[in-house]
Amino acid sequence: MLEGPKVSQSELAKRFGVSQPQICRIIKNKERILSEWHRHGDPERKRKREGKDAALEAALLRWVEGARAADLPGSGSLLQLKAKHLAEALGRPDAEPSGGWLAGFGARHSLAFKKPLVEKGDAEQPAAERWAAVVLPGLLCTYAPSEIYSCGETTVIFPPGEGESAGDRLTLLLCVNADGSEKTPLWVVGESPQPHCLRGVNLAQMPWSYRGGGGGVTAALFAQWLREFNEGMRQQGKSVVLLLAKHQAHPYLQLSNIRMVFIPPATTLAQPLDRGIAGDLKGHYRRRLLRRLSAGHGTGQPTLLDVLHMLAQAWGDVHPGLISSCFRAAGFSPDAGAEVPTLAPAPGALSQEQPERRTPMDKELEHEGDPVDADGEEGTVEGEDVGEPVAVQPCPSEQEVWGSLATLRRYLECRATSPDPFRAFYELEDAVHGMSAS
Repeated sequence: MLEGPKVSQSELAKRFGVSQPQICRIIKNKERILSEWHRHGDPERKRKREGKDAALEAALLRWVEGARAADLPGSGSLLQLKAKHLAEALGRPDAEPSGGWLAGFGARHSLAFKKPLVEKGDAEQPAAERWAAVVLPGLLCTYAPSEIYSCGETTVIFPPGEGESAGDRLTLLLCVNADGSEKTPLWVVGESPQPHCLRGVNLAQMPWSYRGGGGGVTAALFAQWLREFNEGMRQQGKSVVLLLAKHQAHPYLQLSNIRMVFIPPATTLAQPLDRGIAGDLKGHYRRRLLRRLSAGHGTGQPTLLDVLHMLAQAWGDVHPGLISSCFRAAGFSPDAGAEVPTLAPAPGALSQEQPERRTPMDKELEHEGDPVDADGEEGTVEGEDVGEPVAVQPCPSEQEVWGSLATLRRYLECRATSPDPFRAFYELEDAVHGMSAS
């Protein structure tokens, strides 16, 4: 209309029921108005209203555009979580983006959050074979196997019984690197928010982490785990790549030491964890659970605390050789075509090429039972008073040994200053089980 036959501003004002100054302002700002309408055009929109926090909206809009360009999943709950994190970064920790604010943000920028932001049909998804053959090797070529990580979730069922967590489903968050040299501490998500058996336990120093509330791993929990993982890599001075599946519970975060790579959804691409790592963990857990139940520790059904320790032990039982072979089988390792290396002997075992080291104490013990010299310089002198015989301590029963181990574990749960003592305790517990079974 503005580019057709000339019409006076007064005539236009009468035709549309507005004032003449309004028509004047529209003509003056015609280019800017048309540009904004083409970018965020909405035929039903009559007013251009700005949000109360323009800086926050601008930062969140840049993140949304970046997520779209990277073909990453997104949802309304994820946008609310990201908005809260951006508000904290902008110095507004009290901001709580609500559903109404999110709806207004979406209306102002023509965004819809009912489905993931970049959900596409199968025809638009890159072929899984091409991604695995072309894209993935290009991503991994600049990383060593120790810098390539994969993470995912699996579930186990709490043993049935009469406890507060009996029959509950536990979700495990697993993360490991391609050569098996590092398995991150196990994250366990259960249904009980504050289990009674965890009271008094120094949870920050356990070889596992427990989160309650049910619902499995949520976007908020996964974001928390990502930040802790990133901090651990920063302290080690490592820059790593993290391979994970696309899922609404897996938000994309810009991290200093972690590059997140989302695997295209395809059944032909089984992740390393699905190639046998998670199954091996479950097998070790079932073996330990059955061993405990058959041994009869005298403590009844295992508690959630017992199960958490057994899961941590089972995670430690997963061999690095198995992990590296699963990464190669999935094609998630730079040396995917290399042969499986021969497993080295277990630490502490002496081979024929490793001579036994002898200490002065060993030599003393060897000579302790030697015959006494003729001049009587060693051993008991004839006629010497040997003294009263010392009472021999009886061998403790198995129940007493299990009780002592339970007491030691409780002491570590309350007083440990790091997870390291639990590794030695787990080895001691396995040794006692081995002696009792022989």
